[in-house]
Amino acid sequence: MPRKVRELIQHLKEADFYEIRGGGKGSHRKFTHDKYPGAVTLSGKDGDDAKPYQERQVKEAIEEVKE
Repeated sequence: MPRKVRELIQHLKEADFYEIRGGGKGSHRKFTHDKYPGAVTLSGKDGDDAKPYQERQVKEAIEEVKE
């Protein structure tokens, strides 16, 4: 069962990612970290099911900053 977009956001925030204000349009939100080059963009409302590529992107971004 896919996780919800709100869960992915929670995992990013727990890994010290922060949202870039004005970084996304509509339902898009961008998160970045001091150790992460670029940004992670998530689309969808909090209660929407996350897409597999979104789950993968969040997992890889968190792993990269932990190194």
